[in-house]
Amino acid sequence: LYTAKYSAVIANGKNTSTKELVTVAGKCCESGDILIRDIELESPTRGDYLAVFGTGAYTESMSSNYNFLPRPAVVLLSKGSAHLIKERESYADLVRRDLVPDHLK
Repeated sequence: LYTAKYSAVIANGKNTSTKELVTVAGKCCESGDILIRDIELESPTRGDYLAVFGTGAYTESMSSNYNFLPRPAVVLLSKGSAHLIKERESYADLVRRDLVPDHLK
């Protein structure tokens, strides 16, 4: 919405010379849900890890449950190792605090 520019790489060590021009969208795929438009990446395939070096409102501290979507896990990469530092939310997590009045049960 405010023309921020982000960069990214395929982070699982593919090291291929084949590049592909892609657009990286958020999971809601709405018109304003584009992170990076027209970036050349090593031909991405399902299961690849995409490292985006700055993501504005997509950072964990700005995350929300917009459209009732659970938040992803948070992984810290350090010295060639990956460390899970926050588990992904489940749908059970999203409704944990919800209450149903007795007359509707």
